[in-house]
Amino acid sequence: MPFSLWANEELLRLGADPGQWPMQAKNYAATRYSELDQINARTIERLHVVWSFSTGALRGHEGGPLVVGGVMYVHSPFPNTVYALDLAKKPYAILWKYTPEQKPTAITEACYDTVNRGVAYGMGKIFLGTLDGQLIALDAHTGGEVWKVKQGEIGRGETITGAPIVVKDMVLVGISGGEFGVRGRVNAYDANTGKPRWVAYSQGPDDDVLLEGDFNKECPRHGGEGEGTRSWPGEQWKLGGGTTWGWFSYDPELDLFHYGSGNPGSWNPDERKGGDNKWACTLWGRRPATGMARWAYQMTPWDAWGYDGTSELVLVDLRIGGTARKCAVHFDKNGYAYTLDRGTGEVLSASPFVYVNWAKGISRGDDRPIEIPEKRAKAGVDIKGVCPSAMGGKNQQPAAYDPQTHLFYVGTNNLCMDIQATEVRYISGSPYIGADLKIYSGHEGQDKYYGEFIAWDPVKGRRAWEIQERFPVCSGALATSGGLVFYGTLDGWFKAVDARTGVVLWQQKLGSGIVGSPIAFLGPDNKEYVAVYSGIGGWFGLPVALDLPKGDPQAAMGAAGAAYDSHLPESTTPGGELVVFGLD
Repeated sequence: MPFSLWANEELLRLGADPGQWPMQAKNYAATRYSELDQINARTIERLHVVWSFSTGALRGHEGGPLVVGGVMYVHSPFPNTVYALDLAKKPYAILWKYTPEQKPTAITEACYDTVNRGVAYGMGKIFLGTLDGQLIALDAHTGGEVWKVKQGEIGRGETITGAPIVVKDMVLVGISGGEFGVRGRVNAYDANTGKPRWVAYSQGPDDDVLLEGDFNKECPRHGGEGEGTRSWPGEQWKLGGGTTWGWFSYDPELDLFHYGSGNPGSWNPDERKGGDNKWACTLWGRRPATGMARWAYQMTPWDAWGYDGTSELVLVDLRIGGTARKCAVHFDKNGYAYTLDRGTGEVLSASPFVYVNWAKGISRGDDRPIEIPEKRAKAGVDIKGVCPSAMGGKNQQPAAYDPQTHLFYVGTNNLCMDIQATEVRYISGSPYIGADLKIYSGHEGQDKYYGEFIAWDPVKGRRAWEIQERFPVCSGALATSGGLVFYGTLDGWFKAVDARTGVVLWQQKLGSGIVGSPIAFLGPDNKEYVAVYSGIGGWFGLPVALDLPKGDPQAAMGAAGAAYDSHLPESTTPGGELVVFGLD
């Protein structure tokens, strides 16, 4: 068997093993679903903290740990320390610790927080992206450096906050820094040597974007050759954002990996006037061996609101109109939930999953949003009451899918904003934003709550139930075969709810707000455990993580005003730990 195929088979096998958690999203399909059922509606009342582990860092703890072969791999935000914990030695023993050498200036180059969404495992290695733009391969057994490459140039504002993924014998990684005029891309490296295989840009000439000969052949209305430059004025595409800081998924049968690209740069749409600004705010299906794009679909053409498209595509098989379809489901910042054919990019449905007022809907003729013109950001004009805000109906917080209920579980933001585009000049390594924001609660500020945790029916295109939360729900979701869904809140409550009804069955207060993604795994004692990071940060949590003063509501790109209006700083404090739960 070729080694590249073996590497793929290893992760397929580990992803299908209920006791392991080998990828950030559990498996290549990114379902974040565990088949473990010891913890269920009958036993949940016995769930309690069995141990915790300090990461030694503050700021936002996004992503989650990995569990492979009885070892747990824990990561932190900057300084991006990685720990390997031996779970066979109760409660654990530290096998090794690794902290990369980084340029401290990386802290000032992070767009919203010094977060890291996790490490990847594959071929006996742990792969770490650092805030200053390095990709590092570590020996999974010893923690020793195997190789490292410079993926980003920190002097240009290029950072890595997203999690890598291993496909075949390659490790794929994106780039962050869209608010610094960074040109988005995905790079592939040989997992054994670190040698580059290919790079695929989000915009620019076709040779840079890497389009297959039959690119978008089923959906030519979604765009084609030459649009990576033609849809931009002049050479603005060189500063065009489209960064790739979100999550990856992969279909081994179709041999396509899927991801999304971020908003264009700058945020001032007048500076990008003249086209759709492809391929920012776009969902992609690419060949992992070559990086060539089989299809791409831009959700928010000529974006005027900061609606990144980087949220995960969850790969599920659904019956659409009585026909079985291989689908990818995506909950976008722009407030719409998209169900696509994951082989062709055909849009099968698009419905709002939060309150949306910038568009009336998605046209079934050309799959473009039907915009409400008065909600479009304009230079020098304060546009009021745009919903959702630039934080999105959903930001980085990943959804989960339960094949038993056929529902998705999604942490959402109930936020609107005022936005005013401003003039901005590009200076390498300096913020390149071009907008002022004021963010507040949903329905143009009328609501008293700032987030919801929802169950979504992808076939009917509507909610099955929802739970209103005081703050945006910025944690990921975990669904289990025990009929439970786990998520966390910004004020530190970790909750388990009934997957079918949304009834809260259990909750535990943690030391800091939760923006991480919970996991489930089987310990060496064959008992089920659930783990989650506690450590507030990210965009909405940044005012707490940095202890920002109350006086400037537009600080942290509008987060300060919203955080203080919601009383978040009075509800939690900075922290940084892993908390593990089990039964008696």
